[in-house]
Formats: sequence, C-alpha cells, structure tokens
Amino acid sequence: MALESDFPPDIRVENEIEALSEAGHEVHVACYSHDKHFDIPAGLHYKIHKKYITRLRYKSSVGALKLDYYFRFWSKFLGNILASQSFDAIHIHDLPLAKVGYEIHKKHGVKFVLDLHENWPALLSISTHTRTLMGRILCSVPQWERYELKYSQRADRVIVVVDEARDRLVAKGIPREKIEVVSNTLNTRLFSFPGQEKDPSHVTLVYGGGVNYHRGLQYVIRALPALKKQIPVIRFWIVGSGNYLEHLKKLAEELDVQSLITFWGWKSQKELLEIISRGDYAVIPHIRSPHTDATIPHKIFQYMYAGIPIVSSDCLPLKRILGETGTGVCFEDRNPDSIASVIINLHRDRAFLEKIPQNGRKWVEEKYNWDHESETLLKVYSS
Repeated sequence: MALESDFPPDIRVENEIEALSEAGHEVHVACYSHDKHFDIPAGLHYKIHKKYITRLRYKSSVGALKLDYYFRFWSKFLGNILASQSFDAIHIHDLPLAKVGYEIHKKHGVKFVLDLHENWPALLSISTHTRTLMGRILCSVPQWERYELKYSQRADRVIVVVDEARDRLVAKGIPREKIEVVSNTLNTRLFSFPGQEKDPSHVTLVYGGGVNYHRGLQYVIRALPALKKQIPVIRFWIVGSGNYLEHLKKLAEELDVQSLITFWGWKSQKELLEIISRGDYAVIPHIRSPHTDATIPHKIFQYMYAGIPIVSSDCLPLKRILGETGTGVCFEDRNPDSIASVIINLHRDRAFLEKIPQNGRKWVEEKYNWDHESETLLKVYSS
C-alpha cells in the first residue's frame, strides 16, 4: 500500500490492513513523515516503510502533473522497496500516486489496485490552495480529470467509497465490473461510543470535523437566530479546527449568537466522541458539490450506531442513506431557513426521534459495517 500521509492513524487504511492480514495476506505500507526523526510503532502485524519528505516537495504535489518532482520522490521510494522484496499487488490510496502505481505494475508485474477515497479533481476545484495565483498556474482540474480517467482505465481494479462514486466513473466510461464499492463504514469490533449524560436544560447541536468553508458551518450559524426563537435553549458545539475558524467566530459576533456557540477546537478522537455523545443532534452541513456528492464521511455511521439523530445537508449519499435508514433528516444545502425549519420540525417529532436509536443500531449491525465491506475487499484480492 502507498499512502500520501504519515501513518498511523487512518481508519480506512487500518481497517483494510486488518481485513487483508486476517485473510492471510502480508501487508506493507509505504508512507512519509515531515519529521526527520520519525518513529515506527513496534508490534504491528504489518510492515511500515517510512521516508522523510521536505515541506517543499510535499507542497509540490499540487503541480505533480506539470512537474514530476513529487512523483520522482515516490518512484524512488517505492522502487527501493520493490528492489529488495517481492509483492503480488500494489494498492494505491487516492488518485495522485496512480501514475507511480501503474509504472510499478508495468515494471514489476504486480497487480494495480487504485483505491479512490474521493473525487480528487472535484476536491481540487473547491480547495483554497488551488485558487491562489500559483495554484492556478500549477494545477489544472481538467488535466486531473483526464489523469483520473487514464489510470482508472489502466488499473486492474478500482475501489470507491460509495455507490455514487462508482456511478460517476461508469458514466465516464470505466467498466462497472472493474469497480468495487468499499465504503467508510464502522468497524464495530474496534469502536465504542462513550455514554455521556445529556444536559436536559439545553438542546445541543454538535459538529465534529474539519473547519473550512466547504463544511457549511456558516449556514448553521446563520440559522441560529431563527432556531433561538422556536427553541430558546438551543446551542451549537463545533469540535475541530481549520482555516475557517476565525471567520465563523466573526460571523457569530455579527449575528449576535456567539453566546449560543462553543468552539471546542481540535480534540483527540476519544475527547471528540465524548463531546459528540452529549449532543442531541449531530450536524453534517457539507456544501453540495461534485466532491461531496461522491463521498461519504465515516462519522455518519458512528452517529447511527450511537443512536444520535443526524441533521445533514442533501448531498446525494447522505440523503440516500438517511432516507433508507430513518436515522435523520436532510435540509437544502446553503439554506439557513431550511436548516432552521428542518431542525425545528425534527425536534417536535417525538415519535420519529424515539425510533432513531433502534434504526441506527440495526442498520449498522446488518449492513453499514466493516465486516460487510471487508468481504468486498477480500473478493478483489481473491480474484
């Protein structure tokens, strides 16, 4: 496996390693570190190969299709590993390293599996770093779209995280039989949600995750004045950090709702889950885009399993899964009036709220769990 980050942690990658290892495969992970003096955890049932990368080379990845400086780092790194060891397959996580994976496939005769965690060209189109002058010079979204098509066609298997992502690739001409859906569902054997007492004197909306423009948190904040009129004890907890945090704080002051919001900042996974479990409603307000219409956040399955009602924007996978499972409701993305109306109606629908915990647990135990996804992953490799 080749992974464009430091490792561990990464829930998806760790789940895949666990499934493959338990099935008898020997798994190696190649990743990098920004720290020259990195440590590799001991006692693992898989092998980590780690290499220091400079900040300059790391940042050059945005222009990798125009300048091969970044690809040369990975080609040399992975080439050295394969020069001394023999493998049956290379598993590339995310789109950027697809070219390197294909070159190794050709040179060493290994199978090439391309694991697309998201719609990478669409992510680049909404990212702030590609909108700077230098970003626009170095990064062409149409070029990345052509790159995705080229290497999806050349891969032996393509893995995606949600049905909508598979349908998108099929529409681009990738054979459906080549694509498998291995979603970001919950590994119930490794996950436990801390039971925390809720505060009956408040109604708490809670968000956990990155804080940037495309998460849509600004629209929830804009909905708070209307929510306050109907639910006087409403409050909003934001757990996470990001480049949009100061803007949200300023917006809260402008709307005079800062007293309703707690910015918790970055928290560990354990602390995050403890805070989330004290919330009455978990909010996923992502702005709809070709990116969010073809991916799924892992946290939706955590909330389902914990029985927390979910209030989400109408991104296609979120809307489909919430409608199927009866574990939450959707509002129109970027619409504060819709957000307020949906939350108010949900809060009043006590009969539906009482069903949500049972619905969530049932759907995760029967369908949206890692045991189910791992069968698909193992089918890829057994074939």
